[in-house]
Amino acid sequence: MIRDFNLANDYDAVLALWRSAGPGVHIGLSDTREEIARKLERDPDLFLVAEDAGRIVGSVMGGWDGRRGTVYHLAVAAEHRGRGVGLALMNELESRLRAKGCYKYYLQVTSDNEDVMRFYEKLGWTRSPNIFMSKTLG
Repeated sequence: MIRDFNLANDYDAVLALWRSAGPGVHIGLSDTREEIARKLERDPDLFLVAEDAGRIVGSVMGGWDGRRGTVYHLAVAAEHRGRGVGLALMNELESRLRAKGCYKYYLQVTSDNEDVMRFYEKLGWTRSPNIFMSKTLG
């Protein structure tokens, strides 16, 4: 079952999922409970979880700035990988972004994460030659 994320009930389980997801999910300053609460003020319908027998086994957080969409932290519990959980989460997120008027969206994958790149390529994503840059404020 895929449903909207609920901060009060789901945060601890989703954070544990992210931490156990492997090298591709990087937990940062914007992943605290307070920062996730701020993110939910903007896009509450773009943070999804997948449940199996009442346990969170997957999550994806998306963003929409009015022009482009973004995917943050797709994670599926190791024992549920290969069962379509990630695909279902991405399909639902894409459907919700499309309903907002989104034509293009982005995600980031670390350059050494070939398995994840192949997963996204199966979903129609293409590798981009762009260089991603970042700057931490504060």
